[in-house]
Amino acid sequence: MRGRFNGYMGKVLRVNLTDGDITNEPLHETIANMYVGGSGLGAYYLHKEVPSGVHWDDPENRIIMSSGAFGGTRLPGTGSFSLCTQGAMTDMAVATQANGFWGAYLRLSGYDAVIIQGRSPRWVYLTIDDNGARLLDATPLMGKDTWDIEGVIRDETTAKKISVFGIGPAGENLVRYAVVAGDRGHVASKNGCGCVMGSKRLKAIAIDRCDSEIPLADADGVSALAKVMNEAAKKALGGVIYKYGTGGTFTPIYHAGELPVRNYTTNLFPEHASMNGEYIRSHFECRPKSCWACGLAHVRMVTVTEGPYTGYEGEEPEYECLAGWGPNVGNSDPGAVVMLSDLTDRLGLDVNEVSWTISWVMECYEKGLLSKKDLDGLDMRWGNVEGIRRLLIKISNREGIGNVLAEGVKRAAQTIGGEALNMAVYVEKGSTPRGHDHRARWGEMLDTCVSATSTLQSCAYLVPEMRDFNFPPVNKFSPWEVAASNAKMDGWFVFLDSLGICRFTAWDPALVLQAFKGVTGKDLHIDEARTIGRRAINTLRVFNLCHGLDTLTEVPSFRYGSTPVDGPAEGKSITPYFQFMKSLYFELMGWDSDTGVPLPHTLKALKLEGLIKDLPAGK
Repeated sequence: MRGRFNGYMGKVLRVNLTDGDITNEPLHETIANMYVGGSGLGAYYLHKEVPSGVHWDDPENRIIMSSGAFGGTRLPGTGSFSLCTQGAMTDMAVATQANGFWGAYLRLSGYDAVIIQGRSPRWVYLTIDDNGARLLDATPLMGKDTWDIEGVIRDETTAKKISVFGIGPAGENLVRYAVVAGDRGHVASKNGCGCVMGSKRLKAIAIDRCDSEIPLADADGVSALAKVMNEAAKKALGGVIYKYGTGGTFTPIYHAGELPVRNYTTNLFPEHASMNGEYIRSHFECRPKSCWACGLAHVRMVTVTEGPYTGYEGEEPEYECLAGWGPNVGNSDPGAVVMLSDLTDRLGLDVNEVSWTISWVMECYEKGLLSKKDLDGLDMRWGNVEGIRRLLIKISNREGIGNVLAEGVKRAAQTIGGEALNMAVYVEKGSTPRGHDHRARWGEMLDTCVSATSTLQSCAYLVPEMRDFNFPPVNKFSPWEVAASNAKMDGWFVFLDSLGICRFTAWDPALVLQAFKGVTGKDLHIDEARTIGRRAINTLRVFNLCHGLDTLTEVPSFRYGSTPVDGPAEGKSITPYFQFMKSLYFELMGWDSDTGVPLPHTLKALKLEGLIKDLPAGK
């Protein structure tokens, strides 16, 4: 079936950067029903079009940026989109999300997805408006940060509203963990997707807000549900995110032993109460900043009012910025976190990978494994904020020691070698975890190691908020309970990412499924929704196996899997149980318990019979 249908624009934009050819293709309803959109649609096209033997920097790699059935509707947080590609950190798949307005504007321009392929002979940017899509010379944008490119593009258009996502200096210089950022503070951050965009010489994608109408089965019902979902989002987790942003979880995470402090050398950070979301919103000047159709507005713009960075303006740091640029680098000044977070986003760096890299540098410096001479004269003592600032700029430009650190913590540690390698926090596949101490959060460590998306996939630790799943309380230090809950939950959150909605506005599964019916006209049971998510997960799993995934690398590094020496998780060690947990998870997912290869009956049950032949021989 061709053309628009309920919940979909029915059209995909394909851009071949090599020859500049831009074409429109239909999105068939059968594919939309199978994968929904977002991460699911990205998984479908990535596996279909990027064969084994292709690496992340090959022109044949794809970047698929897709919204979903909810994108651009009045449902809250539906400006989200998923970016899928073969990432630079692991050379395997990534499905990462960003919020803001871009996903909504994509749909209002008449498209469900954009597929980027090839490599441009010169730097260009893509613009989409009422007159269609065009590739333009990016010379005026070169060297600009991810905030400034928006201003330059705005000056060249008459559009009243525009959404711009692109890369900063880090992406231009192929820093392996560069991000794609836009709408001044929103980031698609995982697995070096910005490095992939840089390898294609694509600086940005700008979309004007157009007037296409998204076909809905029940427009009035969707509008009514939007109000209900907005109110539900404000009350989720006791209202902490609505009141204080994700930084409101900072102190509870500390008390749970899950806050990373000084590269996992301790879990003690008594300054937590003067760095959390409540402190920032009660001490700094804040003003609202919201995403598409969202009443939660969980991030604000702030002006620092105390300390050495008084007067600095930037986006309010989210939890992972607070963790990365606070306790993990030995800094207790929240104003410094505002500055470092803003600089990280502007340069186009992944805050997780770069903060883990710099906290590792600081420990190496403390222990004499790296000297000032090794670090181009920089004093990298714990908490030296100006040293961090200068090092961030060096990394983004691949200058001096920054060239080594631009490869990420695993490769940098391998370069230094010796004891330094045992101090680095990463997954053996090649990238770092998010900004928590997973030694007290076993479910997330397992999820991070085995994820097919290169980011959190199961999120089973959020189950207490998910009453519809009828989960009993899970002991977070129980190997079998953790593995079983991860497997049971797997699929739901990837389904949300496929819908084109922010997870923070989709806490209630019953409301999500009601909204799905209002948008598409189709009833969907919660198990069917998880099946759609699992279809994407298994598609990405097969893709990764075709591109060299070995389950021996789906394990934590020595430091990542170490035993906490203090704090609430003191003496708790996941290491004796990790292999059992991974095997049990594989088995419950319908995969071979040793290799993690999806079994034929699993793929058949997911209507993915065609993928069986793609499994590498011997797997």
